[in-house]
Order: sequence, then structure tokens, then C-alpha cells
Amino acid sequence: MSDLQKRFEQATKDIQALPERPDNDTLLRLYALYKQGSEGDVSGDKPGFFDFVGTAKYEAWSKLKGTSQDDAMKKYVDLVKKLTT
Repeated sequence: MSDLQKRFEQATKDIQALPERPDNDTLLRLYALYKQGSEGDVSGDKPGFFDFVGTAKYEAWSKLKGTSQDDAMKKYVDLVKKLTT
């Protein structure tokens, strides 16, 4: 396992221990970076019109299309670091 992969996995644990819940924009950014880092480009059908949360998550992830998984993992780790310090 690479050093980046280890830091990414640790960041996923660290984010669970935040004393306060981040704002919705930050949560969407975290979600999108996590999905891009762990799965790559967005896949599957876009959620239905009335699934507001699902649609927001899908759109946030789709904005990162073309971003490498390593780059997404780095950005995720950096964002989590910023939130935990």
C-alpha cells in the first residue's frame, strides 16, 4: 500500500472525529474528493429530480471528472488536515 493510500485511509478516519459537523459545501467537497479518490470518475445514473441530496452529491462528484485518483486523494487529505487543525 502506498504512503498516499495510507494517508487517505487515515484521513477518512480522522474526519469521523471532528468536533463539529462541517458546512454542507465542505461536506459535498469531501464526498466528491473521496469518491473520485476511491472510485475514479463518476459512474451510474444521475439520481431523480426529487432526490436533492443524491443529485447534489452526484453533481459534486461529476465536477471532478478527469481528476486523477491520486490527485483527488491528495486534495482530500489536505482538506481533512485543514479541518482537523
